[in-house]
Amino acid sequence: MDLGILFGFLGTWVLLMFALFGSGDITMFIDNNSLILVCGMTSTVIFFAFPAGNVKQLVKIVKRAVFFSAPSTSKLIEDMVSYAEIARRDGILSLESTTKDIEDPFIVLGIQMAVDGTDPELIEQVLTNDLENLAERHDTGKELLSTIGKYAPAFGMIGTLVGLVIMLSNMDDPAAIGPGMAVALLTTMYGAIIANAAALPLADRLARRSAEEVLYRTIIIKGVMSIQSGDNPRIVEQKLRTYLPPNERTEEDADADAA
Repeated sequence: MDLGILFGFLGTWVLLMFALFGSGDITMFIDNNSLILVCGMTSTVIFFAFPAGNVKQLVKIVKRAVFFSAPSTSKLIEDMVSYAEIARRDGILSLESTTKDIEDPFIVLGIQMAVDGTDPELIEQVLTNDLENLAERHDTGKELLSTIGKYAPAFGMIGTLVGLVIMLSNMDDPAAIGPGMAVALLTTMYGAIIANAAALPLADRLARRSAEEVLYRTIIIKGVMSIQSGDNPRIVEQKLRTYLPPNERTEEDADADAA
């Protein structure tokens, strides 16, 4: 797990709990009706917005946002250059034995098609379609979390209106004013917490993870196409290193000069 998300998640909730417990009686922030209205309605409304099959993937989506980490792009470029060197030295057919040691099925797919003599345009089309499908799945996951973040505060506001109606309709009964005000305020708080301390940060994190994986696979596609066209390994390296951030390119240049 990325230490950043661990620090961010724990820090956010520790500070929230500190504020709640520091106010005295924590039970004043617990209201079953407010929880049912906000959490329950937010959970059910996403079935309006998304097919049930997508909603069932919510746990996997959250796990991916929290735990997934794209492999090093620098290491990937080194591997692709090494495959280019093998193909340049021993012929592209020699890469068939190399695929047995490659763990990433996307790389294996690209190299295997190149070894089989598949038309370059078809190779690029197949790999690009796979990449687009991946990005679409990630977008769906992000939209699911963003939808939760959008509707939770909205239902909090609905709960606020419900609480105000209860309160205003019982102005002649002082004992009913407190519970109505509690529902009015707590539903807004619950909606804001769900959105801003959970759903929306996870959606942003998933978007970043998706961008990292799309970049990783883009490098693979470009590397496979260069290998298939018989480019010099040095040219392959130069092409792929353009996808690295400038600071990483500078570090690699310095390492190369030192060597």
